[in-house]
Amino acid sequence: MRFLPILTLLLPALAWAEPAQFELLYSQPVETDLSQPLRSPEKAWPELFAAAKKTIDIEEFYLAHQPAEALQASMDALAHAAQRGVHIRVLVEKKFWHQSEPTAKIVQSWPNTELRVLDWSKLDPGPQRKGGGIIHAKFFIVDGQIGYLGSQNFDWRSLKHIHELGVLSRSAHISAQLQGIFDHDWQAQALQAAGKPVPVLHANDRPEPERNDSGYLVASPHEWLPAGVGDSESELPHLIDTAKKRIQIQVLKYVPLDHAQHFYPVIDNAIRAAAARGVEVQLLVSDWNSDMPGQKWLQSLTVLPHVEVRMVTLPQAKSGYIPFARTVHSKYMVVDDAVLWVGTSNWEGGYLSESRNVEFISHEAELAKQGVALHQQLWLSPYAHKLLPNVDLPRTKREEVKEGRSEK
Repeated sequence: MRFLPILTLLLPALAWAEPAQFELLYSQPVETDLSQPLRSPEKAWPELFAAAKKTIDIEEFYLAHQPAEALQASMDALAHAAQRGVHIRVLVEKKFWHQSEPTAKIVQSWPNTELRVLDWSKLDPGPQRKGGGIIHAKFFIVDGQIGYLGSQNFDWRSLKHIHELGVLSRSAHISAQLQGIFDHDWQAQALQAAGKPVPVLHANDRPEPERNDSGYLVASPHEWLPAGVGDSESELPHLIDTAKKRIQIQVLKYVPLDHAQHFYPVIDNAIRAAAARGVEVQLLVSDWNSDMPGQKWLQSLTVLPHVEVRMVTLPQAKSGYIPFARTVHSKYMVVDDAVLWVGTSNWEGGYLSESRNVEFISHEAELAKQGVALHQQLWLSPYAHKLLPNVDLPRTKREEVKEGRSEK
């Protein structure tokens, strides 16, 4: 009995030591003045893969490993997991297969590992879709219990040379939802390979999310959402509509046009409506948004009261130009310093209407606070410059060298 007071004193500390249900993981681009206030996925991912006991399921836009670089520890942890009997499934998008193939060959050499390639654009439920979608989601599930989603592609550059944000979930419910998305897409590839149609789950209705203050999941497109997962294309403007004071947004690109250059009003109308009712909007975009006509659409926002747009240009690496890198690729929003949205979608037409993406929303105060701090760090950094309505921007280094490649 004499130990009871000591145990009573220790209980709060033991409870405090429990891992948080949700944790933001941030990739700080090297050779910048930006700080690293959160844990990095370069360290967290290998730990998760090393702890796997039964299964690891990974769905990615593409794979890009380079020996001895930032993805090495994750690749090693996955290889060791496969060797000890963990069943690994990897699903990637066909449109970027040329990027994935070298790394895919390594993955396919592991035991207990399956890799499939899905052409998402071929999943066509009818005339309402343009057929231009891709697997743009980046997520994985370990043992059906721990999930991760975020802007980081499974790419060494995403962990070292790009500003990225994701969320690690220890919620069994969120992991089950991610598992449902993965299992659907895994089966869709099998049906596609067999020449069979992939059934549409929601033809006209848009499923409501299971909202709660702790955290919930939405995804796109609405036609292929498993049970319990809400529609991100309707949830994003809904959250913007709830704003009363301030919205802070950071995305790679903000362009209210689809791939056919048709106007995509869903997000743009919500932003303009928020500004009209007096909400302060702080929008951060990368200099990948300086191309035309995206630059002009951004400038059309800057003439509005209560809206400021800043464009971020990171310095090139000391080693020289690195394709698909040295940019801010994270996709997040904070509403009224209280609600955090972290996702995988660029804010352009097609990403929420046709492509596979996943997004996480939370009302937890600490997560929102971290989102605000990250936004403010970038907003006030020497890399962010205010966009003016009638001042055209110079061509970027990326525009000079990309020669027509798509670098998303």
